[in-house]
Amino acid sequence: MVVVGDTLLDRDVDGEVDRLCPDAPAPVLDEQSTSDRPGGAGLAAVLAARYGGDVVLVTALADDAGGARLSELLSAAGVTVFALPMRGATPEKVRLRAHDRVMLRLDRGGAPGAVAEPPEAALAALRDATAILVSDYGRGLVRQPELRAALGNLSAPVVWDPHPRGPAPVPGVRLATPNESEVRRLAGANGGSRIAAATRGAQELRRRWRAGAVAVTMGADGALLCHAGSTPLVIPASAVDGGDPCGAGDCFAASATVALAGGALVSQAVEQAVREATAYVSPPSTAEPAATGEVGRDAAGKVVSGIRAAGGRVVATGGCFDLLHAGHVATLEAARRLGDCLVVCLNSDASVRGLKGPDRPVVGQTDRARLLAALGCVDAVVVFDESTPEAVLSWLRPDVWVKGGDYGSDVAELPEADLVRRWGGQAVLVPYLDGRSTTTMIATAREGAR
Repeated sequence: MVVVGDTLLDRDVDGEVDRLCPDAPAPVLDEQSTSDRPGGAGLAAVLAARYGGDVVLVTALADDAGGARLSELLSAAGVTVFALPMRGATPEKVRLRAHDRVMLRLDRGGAPGAVAEPPEAALAALRDATAILVSDYGRGLVRQPELRAALGNLSAPVVWDPHPRGPAPVPGVRLATPNESEVRRLAGANGGSRIAAATRGAQELRRRWRAGAVAVTMGADGALLCHAGSTPLVIPASAVDGGDPCGAGDCFAASATVALAGGALVSQAVEQAVREATAYVSPPSTAEPAATGEVGRDAAGKVVSGIRAAGGRVVATGGCFDLLHAGHVATLEAARRLGDCLVVCLNSDASVRGLKGPDRPVVGQTDRARLLAALGCVDAVVVFDESTPEAVLSWLRPDVWVKGGDYGSDVAELPEADLVRRWGGQAVLVPYLDGRSTTTMIATAREGAR
């Protein structure tokens, strides 16, 4: 794997604060420790090396103490560095921290300096790579003409982590990974719900950049992937308690690139990247509080009205949920993370028979509703008799309508997407667990009974 981009020296100065400066209303930090690490593309390369395999970093380094320190840190992490000479000083980001909280950030290095041409060895590494990550921090490296021309003529998958001050990705990248703020600045995506704005921005950038896919990173809420279909795939992040988000975006991009290098689909790579970035911010040590959902329209109405009165987001999903299995639970848990309550629209027994045949459902609607309501991620269950949930959706008017799906296939727009858009809602897909199927479970059970 090859990482291309601007490398910074990140320095954390930790200490204690117990008084104010006598000549100004400012806290005094008593320094206790200092730690250095590569930042920017350097951090992405270090993280990729931790995932295994050979990692090459093509970057620009100044001939100063900061550049020397970066070379030392990168070498110790097992990263092979092809350094283009750079005029000026090594950029540094210094964070002054007390009690694990950042008090002030000091940026050093000034304006970016001119970058020399890449050596032939660096260009050869690009041609031989199994995957390439461009980690642009807006300091000019990826504008270098020879390097940019080489990036535009590669057969290996390219992941491009853009910067508003940097150039557009070269046409044909497999995946671009802007964050929400970058999408707003680059595409002017504002207005409407958060998911709708991110979707519009990602679709615009995908068209403009001629990219295979655009994944918008959304902090603690995971990522939104716009791919071949018109319905986005939302991958929620697991809940974490605290943690330092600095570098999470680099972790996301590096993990996605490593997954693509191993042959993963883009959707699989983004799922892996969300998991790795979540673990990077804080180890998964906390669980979401359990809750007990309620069944019926009255109960669902109370839940929805309470959430709306508090300014929250209503999420809904639907299905038969016959023989509840791990795949169902994964979809429901992912859906619940997209808002402040989850209402499940459940097909009645008559509705299931019309869709699946006279032998279904195996479990009656009363028991199916009780099982769903017992899950901590479900706030309410509504049973409907029609073949589609359009009537109950028109009543609930959820902000987000969720279905489990495989984004590796060319997904057309969800049938309910146009309906949900009428009140400003958004239809999305979430990943499902492979190999889990009610139909397969029933067939296996019947085969075993013979």
